Amino acid sequence: MPGSDYPLLQQIDDPAALRALPEGELAPLAAELRAFLIDSVARTGGHLAAGLGTVELTVALHRVFETPEDRLVWDVGHQSYPHKILTGRREAMPTLRQHGGLAGFPKRDESPFDTFGTGHSSTSISAALGMALAARREEDPRQVVAIIGDGALTAGMAFEALNHAGGMDANLLVILNDNDMSISPNVGGLSSHLARILSGRLYAGMREGGKKVLSLMPPVHELARRAEEHFKGMVVPGTLFEELGFNYIGPVDGHDLSTLVPTLDNVRQLEGPQFLHVVTRKGKGYEPAEDAPTRYHGVGRFDPAQGQTPSAPAPSPTYTEVFGDWLMETAAADERVHAITPAMGEGSGLVAYAEQFPERYYDVGIAEQHAVTMAGGLACEGAKPVVAIYSTFLQRAYDQVIHDIALQDLDVLFAIDRGGLVGPDGPTHAGSFDLAYLRCLPNLVVMAPADEAESHAMLTAGLAHPGPAAVRYPRGRGPGRPVADAPAELPLGRAEVRRRGQRVALLAFGSMVAPATEVAEELDATLVNMRFAKPLDEAAILEAAAGHELLVTLEEGAVMGGAGSGILETLARHGRLAPVLQLGLPDRFQEQGSREELLAEAGLDAAGIRTAIRERLGESAA
Repeated sequence: MPGSDYPLLQQIDDPAALRALPEGELAPLAAELRAFLIDSVARTGGHLAAGLGTVELTVALHRVFETPEDRLVWDVGHQSYPHKILTGRREAMPTLRQHGGLAGFPKRDESPFDTFGTGHSSTSISAALGMALAARREEDPRQVVAIIGDGALTAGMAFEALNHAGGMDANLLVILNDNDMSISPNVGGLSSHLARILSGRLYAGMREGGKKVLSLMPPVHELARRAEEHFKGMVVPGTLFEELGFNYIGPVDGHDLSTLVPTLDNVRQLEGPQFLHVVTRKGKGYEPAEDAPTRYHGVGRFDPAQGQTPSAPAPSPTYTEVFGDWLMETAAADERVHAITPAMGEGSGLVAYAEQFPERYYDVGIAEQHAVTMAGGLACEGAKPVVAIYSTFLQRAYDQVIHDIALQDLDVLFAIDRGGLVGPDGPTHAGSFDLAYLRCLPNLVVMAPADEAESHAMLTAGLAHPGPAAVRYPRGRGPGRPVADAPAELPLGRAEVRRRGQRVALLAFGSMVAPATEVAEELDATLVNMRFAKPLDEAAILEAAAGHELLVTLEEGAVMGGAGSGILETLARHGRLAPVLQLGLPDRFQEQGSREELLAEAGLDAAGIRTAIRERLGESAA
């Protein structure tokens, strides 16, 4: 890191050095931190806009609180890159989200400053409350701060935690990083002045002392309570949090260090649950990100001087694009089709659909449980709901999939994106478990396409199926089979024999058909595209077992309890003993890296599959 470019930031190897800086150098430090963040993420890719919005807040937090003794819990993790830079990981930022490098989210075993691992949203308040209660029990004066933002307050879990925390009398500070521009008119001199007053010890003392006196006169106490609520409600949107038991402070300009630092200093002295409302601008300080914060939420490598440039046309669509195009076609032909997504409209390929069919599009926010149950309600009334959701996020609505959809056999289609490995986002975002946790559910059909054309056909079959169905497809592009080549129909539970060979039968699910094709040609093996993880094609399985020395199951999902386990169950149920080699994701959480690196690490690329088969057959892998 050239010292001439970042002379102040170069001095900050831990927050203690930041706390030693003269006050007048905090704003220049924040400017250097923002410039370094832009340059760093431009080289590696990652989440940019959210972190740009939390630069000053991060500087202020580490200035005021004695981290890591005081605990900072970052929600989601998109906003934590400045925190990583200021806590001893500045020089490692070129390895961000790369194999063997820094994680893209807070991670406990990476740094003592990462007090709680995150990746999914809305967990910070619950975790921070647990830490605060532990501190209270130990009579430890350490402070605990939860920083929640980027839409995470829309999730029910956050409100469950707020409801509990407000009545626990623990020293917990919740900071709402509000980067919604609609609140910006409230940020100004009056609001900042009010925040300093509301966070001050004088106000707090008067407030508590007055409560004790007025408690002896219940009618007057109730009148005073209501008067306080109405006064604060006229100038700040804090009545809800006051009702939950928090002392609400704000809104505060999240980019004004002269307000943030003294306000946090004041709040640090207060006891009990505090709620600080900080207003920031997503993408702050980098004009392209300010103008298009959604586009710069997650980025690949780019030139900071030019911003992101349009990529060259790809030879084939991504699975996400195939889904988006299919949904547009289907919705145009059937007015019963409704699309639901939990805050993943762009990532799930729904932008064009939302513009074309706004009356049948529902982005429910980060509320996966609500999304699934609402789909069930639509299905009850004769609609054809399609839930577009990432595999890793569907985990959060598992109870709803079981009780509200499968148990009632409701006609809901799940379009499950990012099934399997996702690469740089790491284990929090990998869709490793969906085949295992879905195939055990009664009434649910589970499909995994081998290519783009089959994905299109499966979505059509899933929508036509009179009950719950799921199509699970990977991130990125398929092998390039045009949608025009899609089969006219897919009989329920019917596999496809793509190649007949000798000795070995490869029973492959979804994305594993492509590498299995290469291996089957090399080994002269039979290749079966299983298509359905549930119901399994039992006839195809039994036929393969009867005519081959070895069955090999292949899936880009957890090998324990996955689709391959279903094949073993089928053989056992029919009393057939056959040698089976199960290949899938190992029984551990794989770290971040490119999808290709992680597949090779798991032995699921062509070379790994070939080696595993030859070793099982007792042959040389040479």
